[in-house]
Amino acid sequence: MSMVSLPNLQDMIDSISRERNLPKHAVQNALREALLKGYERYRRTQQLGGNHFEEDYFDNFDVELDPEDEGFRVLATKTIVEAVAIPDHQIALAEVREVAPEAQVGDTVVLDVTPEQRDFGRMAAIQTKQVLAQKLRDQQRKMIQEEFQDLEGTVLQARVLRFERQSVIMAVGSGFGQPEVEAELLKRDQLPNDNYRANATFRVLLKKVSEGSHRGPQLLVSRADAGLVVYLFANEVPEIEDEVVRIVAVSREANPPSRSVGPRTKIAVDTLERDVDPVGACIGARGSRIQVVVNELRGEKIDVIRWSPDPATYIANALSPARVDEVRLVNPDERQTHVLVAEDQLSLAIGKEGQNVRLAARLTGWKIDIKDSAKYDYEAENRKIEALQAEKQRLEAEAAAEAAAAEAEAAAKAAAKAAAEAAMPLESEVSEMVDEVTTAASEDEASVVAQSESTSELTEEGEEAVDEASVVAEEEYQEEEKEKGEE
Repeated sequence: MSMVSLPNLQDMIDSISRERNLPKHAVQNALREALLKGYERYRRTQQLGGNHFEEDYFDNFDVELDPEDEGFRVLATKTIVEAVAIPDHQIALAEVREVAPEAQVGDTVVLDVTPEQRDFGRMAAIQTKQVLAQKLRDQQRKMIQEEFQDLEGTVLQARVLRFERQSVIMAVGSGFGQPEVEAELLKRDQLPNDNYRANATFRVLLKKVSEGSHRGPQLLVSRADAGLVVYLFANEVPEIEDEVVRIVAVSREANPPSRSVGPRTKIAVDTLERDVDPVGACIGARGSRIQVVVNELRGEKIDVIRWSPDPATYIANALSPARVDEVRLVNPDERQTHVLVAEDQLSLAIGKEGQNVRLAARLTGWKIDIKDSAKYDYEAENRKIEALQAEKQRLEAEAAAEAAAAEAEAAAKAAAKAAAEAAMPLESEVSEMVDEVTTAASEDEASVVAQSESTSELTEEGEEAVDEASVVAEEEYQEEEKEKGEE
């Protein structure tokens, strides 16, 4: 069997495997596909026999690597036929039986079709190199996707490699002994207080594993996602890991709209144990636990508040550190509330550029309107609330009336339809009536035919009797005349 030589084939496979962090079998598969594309380019360039090669023309070809002999062969699977029409896909039965007498039409054989090394050509070699690079990238992407697909939403350790435009390219690993792969930290997922210098390490949340022909890193990581805060608290607070304390909600603003406002997070916690203080458990003795989280987030402000099933209490807690005088749920259906605070607590409740009340609203899911307790007009607000309730009742009454009218109309239509169906015979009854009429008509027709046949028979018999009587009378007359003549 002929072979195209590839010097240092085994060393090349080992080197690519180390550089690309790919297993050797993946490198060999990529190399086989690339060499097959190179052979295809060689054949298309030659255009042997003037053939026009379709896209799937070379599907029956394959490449066999031989690392020991440092080369490769091209093999073709051909079908045995009586008369060859396509030489690349078929072989004559007579030719095969010279070496395999038991061969039959329809069987397949694998033949060595490796070209001479000098004929392979420069263009085919360039094509092989280009395809190999692409196949290796595809193998890397496939391996990364399989490795990190189940890790989305988890926190990984990352190391800064370089900077591209406004993104930070980081190296992350999926576990011990696994090679690191590149991940991209976009501008919107960065923290303003982070110092991204080369080889600096950070904890990042794996946000997404991209698929398809995406250029650049496939992994997107984030430092601004609320899931990172949840992970850090769960890692530092044993009560959360033991499920004694649970995190109910998190509201985070890692990239405020203004540079004058720093990043801030509100986290609501709760417990079913009476003897456990969930807020104290998250803060720790002298703030030791929460300080670890703050340090990891580079000084981000974090408010830990107690969750409550009562909306008013929950909203008051969410506006911490401001002291709330009263929470009025003015429109529970629309989740609108008025929060009354003292004048000296207004700025604290609202926060710098509205950050505190904005985070509290996201945390609780209520629309919060901060009001000054001293200037709050209860009578006017009560009238507004009563007007809203009256409008709500009116709308509900109109909706109920419309629903009742629609139901009555539907009932009337159903009754009319039922009455119409009751007035008309059922289809089965109509069918039976038609069958009875048809049967009766058939019977009448048969009776008429029978009567006609009977009349015909009687007529024929009468005619025969008359004829016979006439013959007898004639014979008797002749006899009488004969007797008279003799006398």
